[in-house]
Amino acid sequence: MTHDVVQSATALPAAPVDDRKRRMRAYSTAMSIRMVCLVLVFVVPGWWKLVFGIGAVALPYVAVVLANAGSRIGTVAVTPGPAPVRAIEPQRPE
Repeated sequence: MTHDVVQSATALPAAPVDDRKRRMRAYSTAMSIRMVCLVLVFVVPGWWKLVFGIGAVALPYVAVVLANAGSRIGTVAVTPGPAPVRAIEPQRPE
C-alpha cells in the first residue's frame, strides 16, 4: 500500500505584504509610545521623569528590532501525516 504525499498550506510563511504590515504596525506602535514618554518627561514630577526618559531613549531601539524581525511563523514544515485510506478504491481498467 502506497501513501500519497499530501501538500500542506500551513507550512507556508506569511505573505510578504502581510509581514510588512505587521512590522510597520509594531514599529508605529512602539514609536507612538515613545512620543507619549517624551511628552510625559516634561509633564510629570519627580522620579517619573527618569522612568519616562528611559522609555523615550530605549524605545527607538526596541522599535527597530521589532520592525526588522521577520515572520517566524510557518517556517517549519508541518507534516500532516499519510493520506487517508480510501474506502472504495477506483476501478482499474482490465
